[in-house]
Amino acid sequence: MADGPGTTGEASHGVPDVLAPARLGPLRLRNRVIKAATFEGVTPEAQVTKELIDYHLRPAEGGVAMTTVAYCAVSAEGRTERRQVWMRPEALPGLRGLTDAVHATGAAVCAQLGHAGPVADGRSNGAPALAPMGGFNPLSMRRNKAATADDIARVIQAHADAALLAAEAGFDAVELHLGHNYLASAFLSPRLNRRTDAYGGSLRARATVALGIARAVRDALGDRIAITAKLNMKDGVPGGLTLDESLQVALWLESDGTVDALELTAGSSLLNPMYLFRGDAPVTEFAANFPLPQRLAIRALGRNFFRTYPYQPLYLLDAAREFRAALRLPLILLGGITDREGMDRAMAEGFEFVAMARALLREPDLLHRIERDTATRSQCIHCNRCMPTIYSGTRCPLIDEQAH
Repeated sequence: MADGPGTTGEASHGVPDVLAPARLGPLRLRNRVIKAATFEGVTPEAQVTKELIDYHLRPAEGGVAMTTVAYCAVSAEGRTERRQVWMRPEALPGLRGLTDAVHATGAAVCAQLGHAGPVADGRSNGAPALAPMGGFNPLSMRRNKAATADDIARVIQAHADAALLAAEAGFDAVELHLGHNYLASAFLSPRLNRRTDAYGGSLRARATVALGIARAVRDALGDRIAITAKLNMKDGVPGGLTLDESLQVALWLESDGTVDALELTAGSSLLNPMYLFRGDAPVTEFAANFPLPQRLAIRALGRNFFRTYPYQPLYLLDAAREFRAALRLPLILLGGITDREGMDRAMAEGFEFVAMARALLREPDLLHRIERDTATRSQCIHCNRCMPTIYSGTRCPLIDEQAH
């Protein structure tokens, strides 16, 4: 088979070999396994640190094709909170050091670009969180600012500027964060976006921000590096973005030719985060990171926010199949992919790439172990106790416990 988008190595019966090289837009990857973006929690000054580089070296040395640096905010107020890296000239030397280190392992590296919108902590950032609508934000205990047309234009341009900075820093790809009720996703949500101007109402109007971001980034980058987007298939909340609506947005992105692949996700960091993660809800562990009054409130009310959804392998596959059936665009399957069997099934179902996160926190070398023995099973137990460690350096707590 000739090389094409997302295709090179092929196993039997025309099914791609997940461990063979593949193309992602202009980028050639050593296999089809991507380390998904997970906030690393090791950038206290919003700059690259040795700890951040080491965090990405572990899965890169462990065999993944590409590792994704999480939440590279496109502006200062676009951070979820002040410790996150945001894309500015001062960050460039550190970012270059990170990409050089990852490239030395033979892996590629991607920068996830986004604006947190209503998920941003305005108190931490020292600036109001932008949102489709104004109103009280329980995450920061402050009011959101309803984004004006000028704000939206500025944010769209900031994505293009951040993408150029990423390319200058040596990143091989950028991932546009259009999910989890971050700003672009919040505009897509009929629950969060009840505007009556050009940015609200119809799905096409609600998609203006997401489509505008993708167009601005493509126009800025051309084919210089790969461009992917992380798109919610469903918000997982009443009145949120539905699968049919998301599929239409995906069709528009495909028609516009602005992205080289879509990573399919779900859930709302603002309203229902466990809809993405599945498995146990670590309410007690989250509460322990906060002062006493908040700690007690989280323990008492946390189950209303951290709802429990049972874990099963490939838990986003059923929804993702509908996208695969309707799109020609290369798709990255996320959610419950922890072994060779799941990877091969994703390939057989027509997905070009798979993304892993929690399993690689538990075992950064998991892919090398799978290469050596296809029967290898991940040691991740889906307890989700890694989630609250974002406050002190994202990691698998089970490793810490074993060390003691």
